Amino acid sequence: MTPRFLSLLVLAALLTAAPASAQTPTPFQPQLRMSFLPPAAPAVLAEPLRLNAATRSDVFAPPDPQGPPRVAFEYSDAYHTRARIHRLASFATLPLFATEAVLGQSLYNSSTPGKKTAHLVVAGAIGGLFAVNSVTGVWNLIEARHDPQGRNRRLIHGILMLAADAGFLATAALGPSTEGRSGRVEGSPAAHRAVAFSSIGAATAGYLVMLIGGH
Repeated sequence: MTPRFLSLLVLAALLTAAPASAQTPTPFQPQLRMSFLPPAAPAVLAEPLRLNAATRSDVFAPPDPQGPPRVAFEYSDAYHTRARIHRLASFATLPLFATEAVLGQSLYNSSTPGKKTAHLVVAGAIGGLFAVNSVTGVWNLIEARHDPQGRNRRLIHGILMLAADAGFLATAALGPSTEGRSGRVEGSPAAHRAVAFSSIGAATAGYLVMLIGGH
């Protein structure tokens, strides 16, 4: 075997052994790779990540759920006084309605002087109650017209109560018997009863609108 042939064999062996040695790291290779990086490299590389996270949190931050604060609407002392009178008088609404409904139905079935007197007394109490609440309620409704909070509820309450006022006036005009200038005029008991219960229903609905609404 010639020296030239031996040198070719050694060169071939070295070339085939080079990839295997490159795939098998030596204990010194990690240290050599880390030695090429400066000591501040991890902090420098992490800084853009922190900046990007802060930027994303600012851009995609959720909106304030509370929104802008509401401007409180100031009412006069007279408004609060009328509202207190209106509220206290309203406590008698449903009891008077129930009493009048029972008396009216009993009077419709069998009329007696005692029932008629009691019916008129309770009807007068309802008329006085609605006179007070109509004045205080309409007055406060006008003062609160610029307050957007609860405006729809106040309007519905006022419309229903004014409709009940008109109904109660019609109920009194349709009484079973009234005295006129030309003598006794007989009304319609059925129409009187129907309008009375319709008015009570409208007033009860208007009462519940404010009661459920918390005012």
